[in-house]
Amino acid sequence: LTPPSAAGPDGMAARILHRLRHALAGEGGREERAHGGSEAEDFPESSELEDDTEGLSTRLSGTLSFTSHEEEEEEEEEDGAGEELGEAPQPTEAAAGAEDGGRCWGGRGGRAPRGSSTLGGTQAMWGPTAERPSGSLLTRQLQELWRKSRGSLAPQRLLFEVTSASVVSERSSKYVLYTIYLIRSGRFDKAPAAIARRYSDFERLNRRLRCRFGCDMAGVAFPRKRLRRNFTAETIAKRSRAFEQFLSHLHSIAEIRRSPEFLEFFFLQDLRAAQRLTCTGMYREALATWANAYRLQDRLGVCGSSHFLLTLAGLAVCHQELDELGEAHGCCEQALQLLEAQGSHPLLGPFLQAHVHLAWKVGKDKRRSEAWLQDLQEAGLPLQQQPTLKECLIKEPLE
Repeated sequence: LTPPSAAGPDGMAARILHRLRHALAGEGGREERAHGGSEAEDFPESSELEDDTEGLSTRLSGTLSFTSHEEEEEEEEEDGAGEELGEAPQPTEAAAGAEDGGRCWGGRGGRAPRGSSTLGGTQAMWGPTAERPSGSLLTRQLQELWRKSRGSLAPQRLLFEVTSASVVSERSSKYVLYTIYLIRSGRFDKAPAAIARRYSDFERLNRRLRCRFGCDMAGVAFPRKRLRRNFTAETIAKRSRAFEQFLSHLHSIAEIRRSPEFLEFFFLQDLRAAQRLTCTGMYREALATWANAYRLQDRLGVCGSSHFLLTLAGLAVCHQELDELGEAHGCCEQALQLLEAQGSHPLLGPFLQAHVHLAWKVGKDKRRSEAWLQDLQEAGLPLQQQPTLKECLIKEPLE
């Protein structure tokens, strides 16, 4: 039998219709494992999360690197080895529907059952000699279903997509590094925001959130640790899919997506790396890292925090050191717009002084910043003792 995914445009429409019905009705039970209980124990996350191993393996083809079978037999991995965690909770139907609802328009996600597609309550077989339904019929059904659901289906505004996974070997350990893109649905990002994390990073986030948000995390599934076969294509594809769903579920809970634990998982590593690079004078490398941290915070909607102001300071310093004065001036202006609403802040004086200096260099108006500085001085702020932006970057601890 030919699966719908291989049947051209009609097959793609059938698969989208199947997933949309599953998202709206909470239907679409998972296919039973063909290999019995022992295989389910090998891959416990297959019973916890929606499975799309084949589709994800195809999408990651060419980006995954694996060890040989001989190496897999005696592998030792800090991330995935050790005793298995307790039984992970099942995701609620509402959560599964939200995950599917946010992803159904991308053409990715759960696959329709092989050999059949449920259309309007009837089963249409997709064999070599079977007649396939017309594309116009599928289009009308999709349009009608969309009209009925547009009032109840909430689109997901931020998508998490594992774009690559690679096995990293170090002197004493070996682990899989997953690269995740943060994508805003309905918009094209010229410069995507990306992070690279290993299993232990996700596990630490999961543990911290469960300690603080026990009730909210009760319905969030997480892939358990495994003793062996951590570097096979199937395991990596399953975990990649699990991590996408894990982050999507966390982001759907308002209190969690605003928590420091969740936010710092995405950009704190970049901020620390950018700070080290800036302190050592590697401004070009630091600029790229500051810029990625900027995009991550922008996608997550936290463009007003102290971390974001520090990011703007890092960008301004690196642009200035690389003689890109116009860009540095723009970063200072953006920071001052944020600081104007906040009032006093340790970075206010350094940003004002940097803005006055850069405005003079690039021929921009600096009178407002000079007046602001004068007001601060009259209020008792010793401007002569204020550190520069670069000094603030070096001294600022990032815990």
